[in-house]
Amino acid sequence: MNIKNARSSSVEGQVNNPLHGIKLEEMLEFMIAKFGWEYLGSEINIRCFNVDPSIKSSLKFLRRTPWARAEFEQIYLQSVEK
Repeated sequence: MNIKNARSSSVEGQVNNPLHGIKLEEMLEFMIAKFGWEYLGSEINIRCFNVDPSIKSSLKFLRRTPWARAEFEQIYLQSVEK
């Protein structure tokens, strides 16, 4: 498989992904603006949302912790669908 075929197959796999093209930082900023840190902390009980929250610390944690990112993305998708 050459590089061109690998890229085209990965793009085809993203067609049904509702998060394709949306950066994690954009999702986080949207959620903070819509709900605030307190809501995020109540939905996902993680320190970076509850104790001295910041975008930088939250992004770092979400990028390194697959279960937290999956929960956050699920809440984001539910809020966008409404």
